[in-house]
Amino acid sequence: MTNPLLDFSGLPRFANIRIEHITPAMEQLLANGRTTIEQVRSDDVAPTWQNFVQSMENVNECLSRAWGQVSHLNAVMNSPELREVYNANLPLVTQYFAELAQDQVLFEKFKQLRNSPEFESLSHARKKIIENELRDFRLGGAELPPERKERFLRIQEELSALSARFSDNLLDATNSFALLVDDADEVSGIPDDVLQTARETAERDGVPGWKFTLHAPSYQPVMQYADSRALREKIYCAYSTRASEIGTPAPPSDNVADWDNTPLISKILALRQEEARLLGFDCYAEVSLATKMATTPKQVLDFLGELAVKAKPYAEHDLQELRQFAADKLKLENLESWDLTYASEKLRLERYAFSDQEVKQYFPETKVLPGMFKLVEHLYGITIVPAEGSAGIQLWHPDVKFFNLSDAEGKLIGQFYIDLYARPSKRGGAWMDDAISRRRIEVEGSNEHRVQIPVAHLTCNFAAPVNLNGQIRPALFTHDEVITLFHEFGHGLHHLLTQVEDLGVSGINGVEWDAVELPSQFMENFCWEWEVLADMTQHVDNGMPLPQELFDKMLAAKNFQSGLQTLRQIEFSLFDMHLHFAFDPDSEKTVLQLLDEIRKQVAVIFPPEFNRFPNSFSHIFAGGYAAGYYSYKWAEVLSADAYSLFEENSTGGVVNTGTGARFRDEILAVGGSRPALESFIAFRGREPKIDALLRHNGMAGA
Repeated sequence: MTNPLLDFSGLPRFANIRIEHITPAMEQLLANGRTTIEQVRSDDVAPTWQNFVQSMENVNECLSRAWGQVSHLNAVMNSPELREVYNANLPLVTQYFAELAQDQVLFEKFKQLRNSPEFESLSHARKKIIENELRDFRLGGAELPPERKERFLRIQEELSALSARFSDNLLDATNSFALLVDDADEVSGIPDDVLQTARETAERDGVPGWKFTLHAPSYQPVMQYADSRALREKIYCAYSTRASEIGTPAPPSDNVADWDNTPLISKILALRQEEARLLGFDCYAEVSLATKMATTPKQVLDFLGELAVKAKPYAEHDLQELRQFAADKLKLENLESWDLTYASEKLRLERYAFSDQEVKQYFPETKVLPGMFKLVEHLYGITIVPAEGSAGIQLWHPDVKFFNLSDAEGKLIGQFYIDLYARPSKRGGAWMDDAISRRRIEVEGSNEHRVQIPVAHLTCNFAAPVNLNGQIRPALFTHDEVITLFHEFGHGLHHLLTQVEDLGVSGINGVEWDAVELPSQFMENFCWEWEVLADMTQHVDNGMPLPQELFDKMLAAKNFQSGLQTLRQIEFSLFDMHLHFAFDPDSEKTVLQLLDEIRKQVAVIFPPEFNRFPNSFSHIFAGGYAAGYYSYKWAEVLSADAYSLFEENSTGGVVNTGTGARFRDEILAVGGSRPALESFIAFRGREPKIDALLRHNGMAGA
């Protein structure tokens, strides 16, 4: 049988992929890539789209698709064996693409193509790809002298390895902790389904009682519902010190340094700073912003500062209310970090007479998914149907589901996997990844072509179905988890509904990073519409839909503590930007000291000194958000303003098909083929305003 990682005839063959396939596949694909690149480099014919760009795109897509499958499995089915092979091949793949980005011959050929007569006849999408390539060559070090190119290449390889290690340390530290509780009084207040899962986890280990972990479906309910302050404190302390010098030690050495991300953070920051200076920038933030809507660190800091000024009075009011309630009703005179979520839930319950746990019973997976699909089907004129079990579809885990997405004429236009439940082999959080991108493929030996169908991965970490009193109950989602699901599906639709047929700007490819959250955050708004929720709720026990009265309470509580939540995101964003703007990793000031300084400027809540938040800040140290975490707030301005057009055109309901078609055509369909601001203006009819965001967050008077 051929190596499944070398088969690009259809969907990934996840069930056939073995550890021993990875290295041979990568060796062959890297060799193929280098052979093709050498042919392109040495070709004396003037570069054209067909003989130059297309040739490289074809071979590099195969490598990216195969490595994407390996990376995906490493994220969702992690094992020591897979991790070892992944980490062995990661530097080789990183080196290949870093070498391409520095190749002076390729750079010159792109310049020739940009200045050739053919350029003016190319589509807007292809022009955009060429302009992006020229920019990325400069950012990749193509204009550096040889000795600096070599150092730049080593930096890319080391950064790649350090980011992977950061992620591995965090996953291992999260998996290593477990708290066994055998006193029924100590688990008072924790929901039955969470306790059932904790009991089943303990039983699998052959011990009595309840076993709690740091995975979200276990950690979050403990912090929110556990009446035992001691239990909350233990779990909080373990969670907030993960992958740090004071966290859980790594077996079998019992050495905390084995999983400590502190030295990795310093190395990552130092290497990013060195990279920026090699390229002629003052700081890494300038490198990051070279590919974003925002143009300078000052512009971002001013944006965040303005938002902080508007949000802080609301946050101070939120905190004062919470402290007063905790003292009066919970007898908590000193509100500690491990009390905040618990006290907030109790305050919300008293004020609005409902709890997250009550709402959760109305959101079984069996209604939420069909309800979400019904919304986008109506909004965008598409159809979504389950397809797992069909020929050629292989899944990496029995819990994974697979769907086909078709247009109004029934033509298949996209496919996607959904992997919803948390498990020890899966890294935390929620994300969307592309498995296959839409592109036009020329049929060899003819003038015909076919269009490659885009495929996406949607990954979350929700609690799985549980066996409660002998009956399997479907997975139940909190309303926040429903919002998370809508968010990731928004990313997926951005990838799947593109009409662009050139790989470099198809779907989410080529979209400015601070605009990439627009479609995802836009989708979140529908989770607050009665006409949407009415079709996606059903009580898990009595089958009744969500009562209007309960929905009204949820809506009234929508902006509960929004000041605190907004200020928290601003704090993280400022920390990220300052780390990559004016912070010197070689100075005496530590990362934690910088974070403390920022908190003193904008925060109203200060965690205990032992909190090691940076050590688990994967977004900026192991993800793509370095000097870009502000993108969530930046794109939230875009998404709220975009959604306000649906509100303005809401005669007959906010799910307006005319406005939906316009959003699909002007935002989702065009992908990265034009600047995001142009796409926004084409949809909204003007540049974005902050007003809708403030109104949606209950801060319209700010």
